[in-house]
Amino acid sequence: MKHSIVGTTMPVLQIQLDQGEKIIAEPGEFSWMTENIQLHTTTQTAGAKGLFGVLGRALAGGGLFMTEYAAYGSPGMVAFAAKVPGTIHDVRVSPGQSYMIHKHGFLCATEGVELSVGFQRALGSGLFGGNGFILQRLAGNCTAFVELGGECVVYDLPPGQSILVHPGHVGMFEESMGFDMTMMRGIRNALFGGDGLFMARLTGPGRVWLQSMTVPNLAHAIAPYLSGEETASAASGTTAGVVAGGFLNDIFGR
Repeated sequence: MKHSIVGTTMPVLQIQLDQGEKIIAEPGEFSWMTENIQLHTTTQTAGAKGLFGVLGRALAGGGLFMTEYAAYGSPGMVAFAAKVPGTIHDVRVSPGQSYMIHKHGFLCATEGVELSVGFQRALGSGLFGGNGFILQRLAGNCTAFVELGGECVVYDLPPGQSILVHPGHVGMFEESMGFDMTMMRGIRNALFGGDGLFMARLTGPGRVWLQSMTVPNLAHAIAPYLSGEETASAASGTTAGVVAGGFLNDIFGR
């Protein structure tokens, strides 16, 4: 299997599969493929064992099913496009080495991937879309691909060193790291600071990947435009600016 990640703001993962090779992805991730790629939807993948394993994977942010893409007859190609502006990272997962990734971070992986609930905490109604804070545990023996929002900032923390992160910006980290949730410092900051009630504390040793953009923040930023309020305001502001600008240019010149 060979892969390439093309593009910048909205990257695309292209995977070249030799005959008989498979890639496993969440349903709905597919973008395009060659004609000889065959699809097979199943629950018996990604390390889910039995009904509880499948339900656990669904709680971790995935669906009840997974989709296998395999090349038959000749080599083929399948592509997965990012859903939001961000980055795609290839991660080599070995036995005894695992990662924690954000709820919607898993894109696809080769056979041998194990995906399960790694951490789940209810952080109050309304926070994180009302679904609490969930991390997936990525383990097994595979090459996996993880999608992070916005720009990615990587830190290698030595033993004992900690970093406090808004939960939404936690993209991925090695499971060797210590992880817990802590209250925002100061009652006034927690209640009126606008940054939420909780922070994630990550403690080395290990590597952490932080994402600069979160889907809730993106949704909050574009919500006024979807309702039409900002569109109307921007239109009126543009008109006023043109009139005022023309008047000032007539008086003072450019």
